[in-house]
Amino acid sequence: MTERGISRRAFAKAAVAIGGTSALAACLDRGGSEPIPSGPDDLSTLPSRQHAWNESLPTDDHGNVRTPYHHLLLYYDYDAETTDAGDATTPTEGDRKTVEDALRSLERAYEHSSDGLVFTIGYSRRYFDRYDDSLPESVDLPRPEPLAPFEDPEPDEPDAIVHLASDRPEALLEAEEALRGNRETANDSEMRAALSNVLTFRERRTGFIGDGMPAERDDVDGVPGGSVPDDAPMYMGFKSGFRANQATEDLVTIQSGPFEGGTTQHVSKIHLHLDQWYEQDSRSQRVGKMFCPAHAAEDRVEGAGHNLGAASGASACPAHADSARESGVVGHAQKNAAAREDGSPIMLRRDFDSTDDDRAGLHFLALQRDISDFVETREAMNGADAAEESGAVGTRLNNGILEYMTVRRRGNYLLPPRPKRALPRPR
Repeated sequence: MTERGISRRAFAKAAVAIGGTSALAACLDRGGSEPIPSGPDDLSTLPSRQHAWNESLPTDDHGNVRTPYHHLLLYYDYDAETTDAGDATTPTEGDRKTVEDALRSLERAYEHSSDGLVFTIGYSRRYFDRYDDSLPESVDLPRPEPLAPFEDPEPDEPDAIVHLASDRPEALLEAEEALRGNRETANDSEMRAALSNVLTFRERRTGFIGDGMPAERDDVDGVPGGSVPDDAPMYMGFKSGFRANQATEDLVTIQSGPFEGGTTQHVSKIHLHLDQWYEQDSRSQRVGKMFCPAHAAEDRVEGAGHNLGAASGASACPAHADSARESGVVGHAQKNAAAREDGSPIMLRRDFDSTDDDRAGLHFLALQRDISDFVETREAMNGADAAEESGAVGTRLNNGILEYMTVRRRGNYLLPPRPKRALPRPR
């Protein structure tokens, strides 16, 4: 704890969650930080793929990519006029230039790194439906819908979503204020335009990920105070994002068509219910449900699981139907290992925890070539076949971590390649 009564990390998370000019001013007022590195003068040196972050992010001793500590999701609509027939008009070239100028201004202001800022902009099916042309067959972008019989999420269908991430909370807050037209500069660099000149801001969602960060924010609903381990990077107490359990950026990239070099993004807003997880389930039960019963029986997981290295070890777990019959429990990682293509994962996770709504939550953000890849992975997570094998495994009970979360909202988006990211046409 600092002399000012709150740790710097706890203050940073609170500032990002609150947002606005006052939070930014408070962040800057604390001082003591190194200058934020600025971006390149030549923007052609940046990756053509928006989602190509990994080369710019740090890795741990096992080669696992560490995503930035702080995250923002900004939701926007393109409020176009309507024609006499009641159809929404489409963006003009001037609108596209404004959006591109705003995004390029951020790229000049901040280095493409966790010390600076990484970001993407994506578009929903609802956005593309304003055009007479349909999306090409090379893009799989259905409208969001429930993916389990016990789900009833509200669909998220803003026209656009911006994902900002950085280790520096002041960078996130300043970039947000600049995009919303509340600042003329970002990191002392001129903003040549703002998204607010063309798009209408609808909502912001916030989050964080990193060792010890959830334990500093356990004073919200959904998680018992003092229960989250100090070394855990996420509320459920375990590490995720193992290199061997993540798809590569190449694998999730669209390979053909007008959006070659892009990808699709799914974002779920999830509420966590961790009272039973920490107050009734034992450590062994938590390991069994998160990984698999064999991990628990053989004591394979130390602490949050950093000892596992570059892989969760799910490939060493028995078939999940066998675990259901023999142990009456099936593990989350164990089920998801079934969703692979030629032995490789098909989804790249960049999810993070949250205290939005003053409760413990998770924004599950995943990248994949087709949304159907996410659907396949979610179906594996449902573990319906495991529930059929054992009376102890129910639709949610003892079925991985399903009983500890409720999906509140779902959204699907296309992330075009950088050259086509500003209010794209379907073709």
